[in-house]
Amino acid sequence: MKFKRRLKAEKGLLDLTPLINVFFLLFIFFLFTSSFIFQPGIKVNLPKAVTSEVIQQENVVIIITRDDKVYLNDREISQDELASNLRLMAKENVPLLIKADSRASLGRIVGLWDMCRKEGVSQVNIATNE
Repeated sequence: MKFKRRLKAEKGLLDLTPLINVFFLLFIFFLFTSSFIFQPGIKVNLPKAVTSEVIQQENVVIIITRDDKVYLNDREISQDELASNLRLMAKENVPLLIKADSRASLGRIVGLWDMCRKEGVSQVNIATNE
């Protein structure tokens, strides 16, 4: 005896609701996780300049904060240590980038620039915002 099937499978119908729910949940997940990622570092408000250029090469970064503290590679450094590091950079001919806060004293920035020239660093740049 042969039985007939009563159900017919319809082809070509795909329910998109679960797929949309998955993408929405992934979107919410990435939205919340990305807002909690913070870049560690030293907060510096760079001065603005109209004629600034983009530097393409790798630099050693010296940061001068608002309260005139000097950091080399995210570590606070004294004058003597800075002078010895500048001598090493001059021997290796490494370019230097000074990131000075806009409220840092001009005397501190000029003193650092003069120290770089005295120790023989040939290329000194100052970071700015456009």
